Amino acid sequence: MSTLKALRNETYVNLETYRKNGKAVPTPVWFVEQDGVLYVRTVANSGKVKRVRNNPRVRVAACDVRGKLKGDWLPAQAVIASSDEAERANALLNQKYGLLKRLFDLFGALQRSQYTVIKIYPEM
Repeated sequence: MSTLKALRNETYVNLETYRKNGKAVPTPVWFVEQDGVLYVRTVANSGKVKRVRNNPRVRVAACDVRGKLKGDWLPAQAVIASSDEAERANALLNQKYGLLKRLFDLFGALQRSQYTVIKIYPEM
C-alpha cells in the first residue's frame, strides 16, 4: 500500500470522490503535503468540492498528469479548509509548482474564478 511519505515527491495525486449514487470519480490534481495532511486547491464550484461536501470519504493515489496510477490507493477523509488554511496551502502550492502555478492563477483571475482548498486526511 502507498504511504504518505511516498506521495511527497509526486507531482500529481488522483483524488477519488464519490457521487451521491456511490459512483467513484477520480481526478488527477496538484497537491501539497504538510504535517500529514494533503491540500488540493480547486475551483470553488467544481464537482470535487460538491462531492466532498456530500461525502467526506475519498481515496488518493500517486498518478501521472492523465490520472494513470503509480501507486496504491490510500483511503482518506476530506473537508473544505478554512480561509486561513487555504492561504497557507496556496503559498505552499506556489512554492512547489512555481511559475506554472502562478500562470494558472493568472488565467483563473482573468476568468474571475473563485477557489477553495480541500484538506485531505489519509487514513494510515
